[in-house]
Amino acid sequence: MKNRVKKELHFYQAKNGAIEFRGDFSDEENVIWGSLKQIAELFGRDKSVISRHIKNIFKSGELDQNSTVAIFATVQDESGRIVSRNIEYYNLDVILAVGYRVDSKTATEFRKWATKTLKEYITKGYTLNKKVLKKKHQEFLKAVEDIKILAKNNGLLESSEILDLVKTFSSTWFNLESYDKQVFPEKGKRKKSLKISFEKLSQELYQDLAKFKKELIRKKEATELFAQEKNEKSLEGILGNVLQSAFGKEVYETVEEKAAHLLYFIIKNHPFNDGNKRSGAFAFIWFLKKNKFKFAEKISPATLTTLTLLIAESNPKDKDKMIGLVLLLLK
Repeated sequence: MKNRVKKELHFYQAKNGAIEFRGDFSDEENVIWGSLKQIAELFGRDKSVISRHIKNIFKSGELDQNSTVAIFATVQDESGRIVSRNIEYYNLDVILAVGYRVDSKTATEFRKWATKTLKEYITKGYTLNKKVLKKKHQEFLKAVEDIKILAKNNGLLESSEILDLVKTFSSTWFNLESYDKQVFPEKGKRKKSLKISFEKLSQELYQDLAKFKKELIRKKEATELFAQEKNEKSLEGILGNVLQSAFGKEVYETVEEKAAHLLYFIIKNHPFNDGNKRSGAFAFIWFLKKNKFKFAEKISPATLTTLTLLIAESNPKDKDKMIGLVLLLLK
C-alpha cells in the first residue's frame, strides 16, 4: 500500500450510468482514488457490501492490493472535533471492478454505460469524452496522433480518415454544441489594435478593396458596380462605427469584436450597389490581417463563405447571435 497526501475528490454517477468526477481528482501520477464510503455512495450499497466485494477482488487475484490501495491522511468532523485520520483509498481499477460485481440499480446503469464504452473501443478503436476534450484540447490532439501510430498494424483501427476528421474539426464539435445551446462569447481576447490613424486606415481599406475589385473584374467575376458606394463614404461610416469610442472607451474593445461587426455591418447595411457580401468578407479578413490576428486555422475559405451567407440571410433581431458566432469561431 502507498502513502499519499489526499487531494479533494468528488465523484458521482451521471444519468447515462457513467462515473463522472468533480474537483481535483488526480494525484501526481494522474490516478483516481476513492474511499470505501465514496464507492458505497456511488453504487448505492452499504460499506460492508462494498468491502466484501473488494476483499473477493483481491482474493481472486483480479487486482493486486499493493498497487491499487493507498493510505491518505483525511481530515474529518467527528462530533464537532476536527480529526485527521489515515484512511484507505482505492484506485479506479478497484472502483470499476466493484461496479461489475455490485447488485444495485446504479451499478446496473454503470455496467450498461461501461459495456457501451468498451464496445466503442473494440469496434472503433477509440471513444470520446467531450468534457475532457474541452479541458485538454492539446492532449487530445496528441492522443489522436498516438492512436494513429498504434493503429498502423491493427486491423480493428483502419479508421485513419475518421481520426483525421476528429482532429481537424475537434474545435468545430464544441462550436456546434455552443450554437445548439445558444451560448456565445460576448467579447474577444485581443485588445491590442493596430496603431494607425482612422483616416489612414480608411484610405488603405478603400485602396485595397479597389485592388480586389480590379482583380475580380479581370477574372470576369464582377462588374463596375461591384463595391460602388450608393452614398459617398458609406464604407468609411461603417468603419467609423466599428472603431468609435464613447466616454473615452472603445465601444468594441477587441480586434475580434471590431472585425465581426465590420463583417456584419457591410453585409447587412448594403453600402454598395453590388458585392456587399464579398466586400464584407474581404474587409473582415483584411482587418484581421492588418491587426496581425492569426485566423487561418480558424476561418477557412469554406467557413468564411458559410458565415457570410448565414449573416446575409439572418434576421436583424439575431444580430447578437451572428456576432457571437463569429467570435466563437475566432476563439
